[in-house]
Amino acid sequence: EPGGEKDPATIAETVEANGVTAIHFVPSMLGAFLEYTEHSGAARKMRSVRRVFASGEALMTEHVRRFNRLLGAEGATLHNLYGPTEATVEVAYYDCPAEQEPESIPIGKPIDNVKLYILDRKDRLQPIGVPGELHIGGDCVARGYVNRKELTEEKFVADPYAAGGRMYRTGDLARWLPDGNIEYMGRIDHQVKIRGYRIELGEIEAA
Repeated sequence: EPGGEKDPATIAETVEANGVTAIHFVPSMLGAFLEYTEHSGAARKMRSVRRVFASGEALMTEHVRRFNRLLGAEGATLHNLYGPTEATVEVAYYDCPAEQEPESIPIGKPIDNVKLYILDRKDRLQPIGVPGELHIGGDCVARGYVNRKELTEEKFVADPYAAGGRMYRTGDLARWLPDGNIEYMGRIDHQVKIRGYRIELGEIEAA
C-alpha cells in the first residue's frame, strides 16, 4: 500500500507473499531494512530474493557486510549502481563480493553504450589513481534541463573524445582503480545527498 515502501515489515511480508526475486533500495533504506531483518528474524521471508540493487547514495562497507551475513547466506547477491538522472539513471555497476569485503565500495564499471571519463579542469584524462571530475558520455546522456539554458550549457558539453558526442559533467569526484573500477570520492561542490535526494546547501543558505 502507499507508504509501505518505507516500512521494513511490509516489504518483508510482500516479498514472501509474492516470491519477489529482485529489489532496488536507496542505501539508507537498505540499512534500515537490514537492521529490521537482523532483529526480527525476517531473513527467512527473503528466501526468494536473488538480486538486490542499491543506488542513489553511497553504499557503505557495513551495508555489504550485514547483507552478506543476513541475505547472502540464502543466495542473494548485492549490486551497487551509479548514475544521475541526467544520464537516464544507471550508468555503472559493481557486483559486491560475497566473501572478501573491500575497504570502500566502488561505483564500478560502465554498462554497455556508456563512456565514463575522469578529467581534470582542462578536460584532460586522469591516470589511474588520480582524482578528477567524473563525466558521462554515450547514448544515455540527456538533452538538457527544461527551460534552463545556462545550466544546460554548463553541464552538457561537447565530448572531446568522441566526434559529435556530448557528455555530462556530474560534479562528482572520482578516480580509476587498478582493477578497472571507479571509486566515488565525494563532490567537487557543496551538494549533498539525503535519502537519495540532491540538496544544494547554497539554496538553503540563500533562503
